[in-house]
Amino acid sequence: MNQKTEVVDYLQQHGSITPLEALRELGCFRLAARIKDLENEGFVIPREPVVAVGKKTGRRVRFTRYLRPVVWP
Repeated sequence: MNQKTEVVDYLQQHGSITPLEALRELGCFRLAARIKDLENEGFVIPREPVVAVGKKTGRRVRFTRYLRPVVWP
């Protein structure tokens, strides 16, 4: 199974994925690249910007949460 398939399966089961979840659960270091690959294949994957506070530094961090595809090829 390749990373694109794993990302799609994860989105189906959990509804969303963040870069940290992709790294921890799937070993996928470049989630944005895999999402772009899927979009090039015809998937429409909504995005949700997230702002959180880092636990170690206390600084605001920004990342993207990718949601379940609304269009499947």
